[in-house]
Amino acid sequence: MLDAAVKALSQMLSPPMRSILWRSIGVALVLITVLAIGLQRLLSWFATSGEVWLEGLLGPGWHASLEVLSWIVSIAAGLGVVFGGVFLMPAITSLVASLFVDDVADIVEREHYPAERPGVALPFSQAMLEGIKTALLTILVYLAALPLVFFAGAGFLIFFLAAAWLLGREYFELAAMRFRSPEDAKAMRRDNAATIFTAGLFIAAFVSIPVVNLATPIFGMAFMVHMHKRLSGRRPELIEPARQMR
Repeated sequence: MLDAAVKALSQMLSPPMRSILWRSIGVALVLITVLAIGLQRLLSWFATSGEVWLEGLLGPGWHASLEVLSWIVSIAAGLGVVFGGVFLMPAITSLVASLFVDDVADIVEREHYPAERPGVALPFSQAMLEGIKTALLTILVYLAALPLVFFAGAGFLIFFLAAAWLLGREYFELAAMRFRSPEDAKAMRRDNAATIFTAGLFIAAFVSIPVVNLATPIFGMAFMVHMHKRLSGRRPELIEPARQMR
């Protein structure tokens, strides 16, 4: 697994990957700005008008609880785009990965596994659906963990572990679906849940590094292509030495 991560890291700046890297970074920057600003606006609304609206909906008995929640949300809104951007990176990278999954996988497969049958490109709609589902789940986890961030950092740990599970799951299934049906890919992921979660910790750690995390779609996809090859059983001991691309 560590060898697969090193191979993915070393290939990120190779000439064939650079074009994809810059394009993915550009898309990520646009998405993170739009979503972070939207989140900041939503939190600001809740901190001002949302509390009154919810109290009218739930009743006066919720006044104290809503005041505490409003206080937490107002702090988050004050942190603005930067705070939202950091926590939304896993969601952003999920969407970006769905755009470049086949470009990255093709390069990794040609360079490291030239003797094997190449994968089949995923339909764009299917790849986008997987990315959107993971992004929405990540945002839900973010919102659930947000109140705990201010209490002994429990929210950070919850979010990190959840990101590892969600990102490991998405990137592995995207890599596997190039060779298997969606049902078979999901079944393989379930059969190797512990290994894929552990691999997801590598991706979660990568996405936690500011600025560097913009390259998460490239690293995550390349890493999981190697993991899928290993778990498929054809070469359990090693990754083929890289060959110079034509």
